[in-house]
Amino acid sequence: MNEPIWRTSSFTDNGTCVEVAATPDGVLVRNSNARDAGTVAFTRDEFSTWVKGCKAGEFGDLAN
Repeated sequence: MNEPIWRTSSFTDNGTCVEVAATPDGVLVRNSNARDAGTVAFTRDEFSTWVKGCKAGEFGDLAN
């Protein structure tokens, strides 16, 4: 199996970021500061729903 190609947001600040990687089955998400902690797997539909919610500000109260 090929290793995932991880992407980091351009909004990363001081290494505090989440990384994502596409897979044949969906999208993996991990903490860039705790890569050994594992990943969370989402289907593409689940990830799309999450991104739409973020863009709509549904999770803004959880940010700094």
